[in-house]
Amino acid sequence: MNVQKRISFQVVRDEVKRRIESRIWPQGSLLPTETQLAEEFNCARATVNRALRELADQGFVERKRKSGTRVKKEPTRNAKLELLLARQMVQNQNADYRYALVERNVEFSPRWLASQLGVACDARVLNLTCMHYADNRPFQLEERWINIEAVPEIEDANLSDSGPHEWLLNAAPFNEAEVSFSAVSADSRLTEFMGTTAGTSMIQMEKTTWKDDTPLSFARITHHPSYRIRTKY
Repeated sequence: MNVQKRISFQVVRDEVKRRIESRIWPQGSLLPTETQLAEEFNCARATVNRALRELADQGFVERKRKSGTRVKKEPTRNAKLELLLARQMVQNQNADYRYALVERNVEFSPRWLASQLGVACDARVLNLTCMHYADNRPFQLEERWINIEAVPEIEDANLSDSGPHEWLLNAAPFNEAEVSFSAVSADSRLTEFMGTTAGTSMIQMEKTTWKDDTPLSFARITHHPSYRIRTKY
């Protein structure tokens, strides 16, 4: 019995993009429905949905409820945002970098994390709290949850000298990520870790990573108020 390999959303995304760029589907044209594409690629509709969402984020298509998905008439130039390691950001400022592992626990995934990562509520995760410093001043608070089933060796990994981000990039690099930024006001916890006053505005990044459709980790990273985001396009 032959078992057909499951089609990934990357395959669907890249083929739809190829058809757009080669003008098989010209600007302004309506794409087939998600159901039709799922039948063509022999995959789940959710796979098609994720592929089209990525193409919308990249500026290739626009999606409207009840109207379907159309190829954009005007190309969009996307900004390029480099997400560097805390160590690299600090050293780029000609400052001395220091890392500290504050807390480390193995726990069952809480419901909000199970929903965010797409894992079962009883999935075992490694929860880490880490601090990154620049010239011995608070630079970044990193709170991270790692799916142990996806990376079993993380449970016994030595994370005392370097952070989980660096460890994951070396041992289990991701090939897909979703990143969001928001402004938050410092509460008592952030005030304690970041050495600022309550109510201070800070930039917080949330990042979810996958490896071949398998969820790897979710990180919530809060930057010192002096942090600035720079991008190129």
